[in-house]
Amino acid sequence: MSHFIRLAQAEDYPRIMEIWESAVQATHDFLAEADFMYFKEAIPGDYLPNLEVYLIIENDKSEGFASVADGNLEMLFIHNDTRGKGYGKKLYEFMKEKTGLTKVDVNEQNPQAIGFYEKMGFKKIGRSEKDGSGKDYPIIHMSL
Repeated sequence: MSHFIRLAQAEDYPRIMEIWESAVQATHDFLAEADFMYFKEAIPGDYLPNLEVYLIIENDKSEGFASVADGNLEMLFIHNDTRGKGYGKKLYEFMKEKTGLTKVDVNEQNPQAIGFYEKMGFKKIGRSEKDGSGKDYPIIHMSL
C-alpha cells in the first residue's frame, strides 16, 4: 500500500463528506434520518473548519480522514469501498504519533468501531446515555 497523509483544506470538504456519508451508511444503521441530515450539515459547517483534519490518500484519492482535539480522537472515517484494507490503522497510527491521542468516544451501537479501537489497545472506561450533541445515542468512552 503506497499512501500518504496530509492536512485537509477547505477544498477537500466535499470528498470528506463523501467518505463520511459512505462510512456512516455502512456502520451507523441506528442513526435516524433526521440526525444523519443534522450531522451532514454540521460537519462541514461547524466541525471541519474548527479542527485539524488529516486525509489518507492513495492513487490521488482520499480514502479516509481523522481529527484529534485535546487528546481525543474526534473522527476517524474510512470510505466504505476501502474499509478493511488497513487505512484506518495507518491513519490511527499517524494521528497517535502526531498528536499523542489517548481517548476516543464511540457509539455503543457501532460494535465494529469498538472492536477496532480495542485492537488498537483502547479499553472501555465509561458510558454516557447521550452523545456530545445531546442526542439519544449512547457513547462508550475508551482510553489507552
